[in-house]
Amino acid sequence: MSLHPFISAMLVQLAGLPALSAGSPADARALVAAGRARLGPGPDMQAVQALALPGRDGPVPARLLVPQGAVAGTIVYLHGGGWVVGTLDDYDSYMRALASRTGMAVLGVDYRLAPEHPFPAGLHDAQDALDAVLARAVPGLPPGPVVVMGDSAGGNLATVCCARLADPAAVALQVLYYPVTDSDLSRPSYQAHGTGLPLTAADMAWFLGQYAPAQAWADPAISPLRGPMGRVPAVIVTAEYDVLADEGAAYAAALAAAGTPVQHRCLPGVTHGVIRLHNLFDVADAELTAIAHDIHTALAAASTTASQGAQSR
Repeated sequence: MSLHPFISAMLVQLAGLPALSAGSPADARALVAAGRARLGPGPDMQAVQALALPGRDGPVPARLLVPQGAVAGTIVYLHGGGWVVGTLDDYDSYMRALASRTGMAVLGVDYRLAPEHPFPAGLHDAQDALDAVLARAVPGLPPGPVVVMGDSAGGNLATVCCARLADPAAVALQVLYYPVTDSDLSRPSYQAHGTGLPLTAADMAWFLGQYAPAQAWADPAISPLRGPMGRVPAVIVTAEYDVLADEGAAYAAALAAAGTPVQHRCLPGVTHGVIRLHNLFDVADAELTAIAHDIHTALAAASTTASQGAQSR
């Protein structure tokens, strides 16, 4: 499919901006922050709480967003940004919309960023935050099931956390948007979509280099496609015009081959980063509705399984 007209127009608007990898990490962070206002507001919440979660290297900042009405559980959200950029403020509008659309509380984790805090600092923060949620050690956390969710580098952290769980049944679902699952920059999607789009092949090489030395890139904690597959059911969503499209599809196939329930869909005509554009065009808004449906379906299935297990005992 050709590029969606909205995406084509957006690329024209972005044409004069430098690439994320063109300057310093501070430059890239400022570039992302400058676009925050264009994303529009998120819905009002019942409660918004700044938290400091227990972490092995010190407190892990987080933000708990509780939607209006009854709350069905908690989504632990790990934001994207190549392990280098991105803040909870950059994702606040999306996390609010996610909470409102799913009826679940969303806990955004403000994990440490490279290069100031290289691998595995961000991963440690993500794991420690998830551990605190599963231990019910987070003030204000509603009861109910837990979903782990992330996009791009946050999807990488999410799937590594899920693969390492001692009890995979503790998490009802992992939702991965265009996740980084490998460090192979020669895949066909890199060749086809490596220039002229919001995330370039050069950007990914730069992000990986900021996160860890090249000799560490094959570590399954950075390239989870090269390690044992996790057992947490997954929904993986990729974008057609994205350097990461092939590895996202490959990870979905590897999970399925390992016997893990997985659903994969590729969003046609769109690029990396599309989910934060839910206020701006139809495909992103429809995807938000679709993922809310996927989450509700997974929670219902998990509840049925738990009830059957209790009856068998």
